[in-house]
Amino acid sequence: MPRRKPLPELLAEGSIRLDCRASDRDDAIRQAGEALVEAGAVDPTYVDAMLERERSVSTYVGESVAFPHATLAEADAVQRDAIVVLRFPDGVDWDGNRVVVVIGLAALGRGHIGLLSRLAAVLLEPGKAEVIRSAVTPAAVYEALGSDPDS
Repeated sequence: MPRRKPLPELLAEGSIRLDCRASDRDDAIRQAGEALVEAGAVDPTYVDAMLERERSVSTYVGESVAFPHATLAEADAVQRDAIVVLRFPDGVDWDGNRVVVVIGLAALGRGHIGLLSRLAAVLLEPGKAEVIRSAVTPAAVYEALGSDPDS
């Protein structure tokens, strides 16, 4: 079985954006999708698939964090596993919940399930979600994600 890349290695340079603004949930998802496109991880069609998925099932996970991603139906739009971290200091209304951190993700095949699980495990560690919510440097995000058990 191939070794899974540590979470920080799934972040392309420029994939951590700490001072974002969004008019609404869909705008925040679109920004995350566009960051994945810019990172070379997905084709532009993936962005629409992320929005479509959100309309069927919310990707809000608690702790002011959401993990938008597309369904398996758009798997052919994924070039490589990747995550992007966008922080919205003013918050975004996510179906009645306030979201400050959006971690957009893309994974080959069914890899998104494992990736979601790994991200959730990191955010469940005491204080990790707060570190990411209050991060002012990309280094703080890298360090928080570096606590992934697979790192």
